[in-house]
Amino acid sequence: MKRIILFLATNLAVMLVLSLVLNVLGVGRAVTSAGINVNALLVFSLVVGFTGSIFSLLISKPMAKWSTGARVLDTPANSTELWLVNTVRQLAERAHIGMPEVAVYEGEPNAFATGAFKNSALVAVSTGLLQSMNREEIEAVLGHEIAHVANGDMITLTLIQGVVNTFVVFMARVVGFFVDKVLLRGNSDRGPGIGYMVTVFVCEIVFGLLASIIVAWFSRQREFRADAGSAGLLGSALPMQHALARLGGLAPGELPQSMAASGISGGNAGWGALFATHPPMEQRIAALQTLQR
Repeated sequence: MKRIILFLATNLAVMLVLSLVLNVLGVGRAVTSAGINVNALLVFSLVVGFTGSIFSLLISKPMAKWSTGARVLDTPANSTELWLVNTVRQLAERAHIGMPEVAVYEGEPNAFATGAFKNSALVAVSTGLLQSMNREEIEAVLGHEIAHVANGDMITLTLIQGVVNTFVVFMARVVGFFVDKVLLRGNSDRGPGIGYMVTVFVCEIVFGLLASIIVAWFSRQREFRADAGSAGLLGSALPMQHALARLGGLAPGELPQSMAASGISGGNAGWGALFATHPPMEQRIAALQTLQR
């Protein structure tokens, strides 16, 4: 997969760095030659697991601006930008959230919303989307992004990521201890051996992939909810259906490294569908048709 969520990439990087630092300081030595200190390992796993996801959430807005080159519309330069800001303001008022920052970035059709807090989020659209859609379709896309903010999707994603991170860190070390002591019969007079370290490394990769499937599944479900949220904000499901149909006929704009889960469009086929952050357009349109009926 070419695009991986920036949130996940930052989160994993922080996890690795924090895990190394805690181990060097001795805080992470919950697995010793005497066995596993379950309570200490659980605390270690929680700290490593949630710190990465929370840090990723807190820096999501500046990272999104930097990675896309988004220009915040503090002072709209033309009628289109003024309409964009006013439309976001109206949708935010309907959703009962604070006015988000509104930004535009150069690229093919796409849009995203991000931010740690409902009342200080960021909504950004690409120049390609503005040029290829009519205003009703753009409003539907903006409603979708506002629904993401109103639903607190970034917070929920952070909690889910923190939980799966904790599981990955904890179980990797439990399996590592078992392999080192039972299968490789490591020397009990010293700490965990090379078998433990190699197994932990491999397990974190394998369990991390499984965890990514869980996170991707949640991301797909939140897309359905955001589509429905747009329909609720606009009073009809038809504009969002039209917007998705239009996007389905366009090449989705590539968002930098893993902003895919924040974008309006995306999705993969085959095995890649397990890791897709967005459902297929056909499924999203069908869900909206059901809602309309």
